[in-house]
Amino acid sequence: MAEIFIRQLIDDLDGKPIDTGLGHQVTFSYQGTDYRIDLRPANADKIEAAFAPYIKSAEKVSASGKVRATTSTARKASGSGRSAEQLHAIREWAGKNGFDVSPRGRIKADVIDAFDAAPRKLVSSIFSH
Repeated sequence: MAEIFIRQLIDDLDGKPIDTGLGHQVTFSYQGTDYRIDLRPANADKIEAAFAPYIKSAEKVSASGKVRATTSTARKASGSGRSAEQLHAIREWAGKNGFDVSPRGRIKADVIDAFDAAPRKLVSSIFSH
């Protein structure tokens, strides 16, 4: 018996399939909470148009504006700002996706960027012959 697995990215807003390579992962913050949504180009255009007047009038806040002061007794965070669990997940994902990553040490920015850009919500369909 042969099986074919098809992975399809789905638009989080309307549930429609996203054509390969055309997905937009949109991240935004509202009232101190960060959000991420995967969208087809049409819905990505809609959210961009909806946010445009607010972005035009808003003041940009740097990431450093969100960082809390630390004391000398506080545990030092990794350079990426990610937890040990997140770094482990990135290493595991990278190994499965053709990236050469050592089990310890710094993870290259391009690997972290690829991990962040990778689709998270996938639907698998199984066809048997």
